[in-house]
Amino acid sequence: MSTPYSENIDLTNCDREPIHILGHVQSFGCLIAVSSDWLIRQASVNVSDHLGLQADELIGSPLNRYLTAECINTVRTRLQLVSKGDDTVDRVFGLTVLPDDPRRFDVTLYRSGQSIVLEFQPENENGPSDQLSVVRPMVDRIQAERDIPSLCQTASRHVRALTGFDRVMVYKFHPDDSGEVIAESVVAGKEPFLGLRYPSTDIPKQARELYRRNFLRIISDVDDRVAPIIPEMPVDRGPLDLSLSTIRAVSPIHLEYLRNMGVKASLSISILKRGKLWGLFACHHDSPKILGFNVRAAAELFAQMFSFVLEQVESDTEQIEATKARVLHDQLMGQLAEGEGLWENFEMIADALKSVINCDGVAIWAENQFKKTGFTPSEEEFRGLARHLNTQPTSQIYATENIAESYPAAEQFQDRAAGLLALPISRNPRDYIVLFRREIRKEVSWAGNPEKPVTLGPNGARLTPRKSFETWKQVVEGTSQTWSPGEISAAESLRITLLEVVLRISDAASRDRLQSQERQDLLIAELNHRVRNILNLIRGLVSQSRSEARTVSEFTNIVGGRIHALGRAHDQLTQENWEPASLRELIQTEVEAYLGEKADRVSISGPEVLVEPAAFTTMALVLHELTTNSAKYGSLSDSGGLISIVLEEGADGALHLHWRESGGPPVKAPTRRGFGSTVIERSIPYELKGDARIRYELTGFEADFMIPARVVTFSDAVITGQVSGSFGAQASDDAGVTEDYSGRALVLEDNMIIALDAEDLLREVGFTDVLTVSTVDEALSQLDNSEFQFALLDVNLGHETSERAAQKVVELGLPFAFATGYGDAAALTRKFNDPVVLQKPFDMESLKGALRDSFSRVST
Repeated sequence: MSTPYSENIDLTNCDREPIHILGHVQSFGCLIAVSSDWLIRQASVNVSDHLGLQADELIGSPLNRYLTAECINTVRTRLQLVSKGDDTVDRVFGLTVLPDDPRRFDVTLYRSGQSIVLEFQPENENGPSDQLSVVRPMVDRIQAERDIPSLCQTASRHVRALTGFDRVMVYKFHPDDSGEVIAESVVAGKEPFLGLRYPSTDIPKQARELYRRNFLRIISDVDDRVAPIIPEMPVDRGPLDLSLSTIRAVSPIHLEYLRNMGVKASLSISILKRGKLWGLFACHHDSPKILGFNVRAAAELFAQMFSFVLEQVESDTEQIEATKARVLHDQLMGQLAEGEGLWENFEMIADALKSVINCDGVAIWAENQFKKTGFTPSEEEFRGLARHLNTQPTSQIYATENIAESYPAAEQFQDRAAGLLALPISRNPRDYIVLFRREIRKEVSWAGNPEKPVTLGPNGARLTPRKSFETWKQVVEGTSQTWSPGEISAAESLRITLLEVVLRISDAASRDRLQSQERQDLLIAELNHRVRNILNLIRGLVSQSRSEARTVSEFTNIVGGRIHALGRAHDQLTQENWEPASLRELIQTEVEAYLGEKADRVSISGPEVLVEPAAFTTMALVLHELTTNSAKYGSLSDSGGLISIVLEEGADGALHLHWRESGGPPVKAPTRRGFGSTVIERSIPYELKGDARIRYELTGFEADFMIPARVVTFSDAVITGQVSGSFGAQASDDAGVTEDYSGRALVLEDNMIIALDAEDLLREVGFTDVLTVSTVDEALSQLDNSEFQFALLDVNLGHETSERAAQKVVELGLPFAFATGYGDAAALTRKFNDPVVLQKPFDMESLKGALRDSFSRVST
C-alpha cells in the first residue's frame, strides 16, 4: 500500500537512525522553524536549493532579515487560524517570499510545540486554480451514490482523474486493524489490487495515529535525496515534531516497502469518520510525481467532503435498519397485545426477527426451557452454550461470527451454527432469544502471507518490510457472515421491545386495568376536545354566515353547504384512515356535489397531489367558496362559462393552484366583502402560512394559491380532464433508451468532469466499457492497441485539436462524433465530409441523436 511505516515510532530499544529520520525533509520543499519571538531556530539544508539561504547561517537570526514584509505579515495574520494544541494546518498560495526575487512560493504553516513551522514549495501553475470549482462537481457525483461500494468506486475514479496517479485505491480498515482494498481505479494493463487484504502490521498503530492527525502524506520519489534539519537537536528542546509536515521524509523501511511493490511515488489521503480513521485513498505511481499545492488542496478538500458523504450513506443504511426495527416493534407489540407470552408466540417472533436480521435459525431459552426453528444447536448443546452466555455482561447484546473461538465446545455444531446474536430478555434467571448463522467457508486473498508479514532486522526490535506481495489465499473455516453494526443496533431495539413484552406479562392484570383506565380517560378527553372544536367551528360558520343571507332559507343553504363541505372532506379523510388524501378527489367531490350537471364545465390538470389531514379542512372550505361563488356570480352562473384548475409543483416543493374562470358574465369586484371572500383570501395564508392572490378580471375571476410543501406530497402521476368523471391518470413518461449499443467507446476530452459525464452517459446508453483519455497521443495509442465501437472526440484540446485522432478513427471505419462548445468545428467538418457534431453541453437525448446519426453514416 501507499501507507508509510510511521516516522513517529517508539524509540525504545531502537538505535539512533529513527531520530535522524525525523529530521529529514524531501527535496521538493524546504522548511524554516521560528520561535514565538520570530527568531529562526531550525531550518532544512535544502533551503539553499529553493530560497538561496544557508541553513547554518539562519539559526538565531530574525526572520525579517531574510523574508519579505509581505510574507511575514501574511504569516502573522494566518497564524490566527492555527491554534496551539491542535492539528490545524494553513496554506498560502503564490506568496512572494524573498526580497528582490520575483519567484512565488506556496507556503504551509503550522505550530510544532513552541515553534512555528513554515514550509516552502515553488509555485506550480499547472492544475486547478479554484479548488472549490473542481471539487464541487466531484462531490455532486458521489452524493448520488446510495451504497458504500458504489460510493467508494466513484470516489476512486475522481481522485485518479484529479491527481493523475496510475492507481487509486480506497483502503478500509477492519476491526482487527487489517486493511482491504474495497474500490480501485487503475490504468489499463496493470494488475488489479481490488479485494486484497493487508495485515495490520503493514500500517502500524503509530502510522494510523499519524494519518488521523494529518490528512495528506506525499512521497514524490522513493529514490529522492533528503535534507536534514539543522540543528537536529536544539539544546533546550527535543527534535522538531514534523507530524503535520507534508514534505517530511519517511522511514527507509517504508521506502523499501514501496520499492518492493515497484512504486516510485505515492499519496495517502486520510478518510475520517467522526474523528476516527476509517480508511485511506491510497495512490500509487510508476514514476516520480510532485503534486502542486492546488491539487493537494483540492484532494484534501474532496477527502473531507467524501468523509461527510460516507457518514451520511452509512447513517442512511443504519436508519433503514432502525426503521425496520421500529416497524417490527409496532408489529410485535400489536400481535402480542392479547397477553400471551414470548413462548406461545415464538414462531411468530422468529419469523419477524428473520424479516429484519438475516439468520439461519432462531432459538428461545426461557425458564430453563428450549424451543427452536431452523439451523441451531440441539437442546443439550444449547444448555452448555447458555452457561457460556451467562458469563457475558448482563443486559447487553452479544454477537460473534465464531462461537468456537470463545466457546470451544461449539465446534461440535459449527456446521449448523457458527455465529450467534444473543438477545437477553430477562435479568434473573437469564433468558435469551438467540439468532444463529451457519458456517461460511470463505477464501480471503491477502497481499502476501499474513502469518509472516515482517521479519526481525539486524538492529533488534526493528521491522524489516516483507518482499513478497503475491496473492496468498487463506481458507477461513468455522465462521459465519459478520453481524453488521446496523443489525446489532436493530437487535438492541428489538431486545427492548421483547423486554417490554416480558415486563407487561409479569404484571398483566394490574397493567391491563391501568391501561384500560388510561385509554378510557384519553378517549373521553380526545372525544371532548374534538367535539368542542367541531362545535366551535360550526358556531363560527353560523355566526359569520348571518350577514350574507337575506332570508332564513338562504341562510340555511349557505350554512348547510359549508357544513356539508366539511363533512365531505372529513369522509374522504376517514376513508384514507386519516392519512394524506387526494386533492383531485376533493375537488371532484366538491364540484359534483354542488354543481351537478355543470361539473363537466370544470377541468383540472397537473400532477396528482396528496394533502395532509391538518390542511384538508382548510382546502375544502376554500374550494367550496370558490365553487359556490362561481355558480352564483361567476362563469358557472350561465350556460357557457368554464373553470380551469391547474396544479403545479414549485421549485421549493410547494403546490401552486391556479383557478381561472372564463366565458361567463362580465366580472366586477364586490362592493361588500362577505365571509366567503374572507375564507378564500385569508384561510390559506393564516392557517397554512401560504399565499392567496385573487383578481376580478373583466373576462373572469382568477385566483392563485401557494400551499407550502410541508402539507402536500406530489406523485409521479399526471391528471387531466373534466371533473364529471373523465379524469385520467397517466403515468409519468420516463423515456428509456431504445437503441442497443454495446462494446467499447473512446472519449477524447481534456476536461475531467465533462469526460466523466460523457463516460456515464455512454454507459447508460449501453456501452459496456468506456475509456477516457485527455490527449491525442493517448487516443492514438488506444486506437492502435484496442478495439472500439464508437469514439467521441472533443474538437479543441487546448494546445491541439483532435484532428489526428479523427483521421485514425475514419481509417478504422468507426462511428464517431465531434464534441464542441466553441462553434469551432467548421474547419474539421470540411475535412471529414460533414461529420456528426455534438454541441456542449449535451445531455442523454442529444447524445442519443448523435449516436444514431454517426452509426447511420457508417452503415451507409
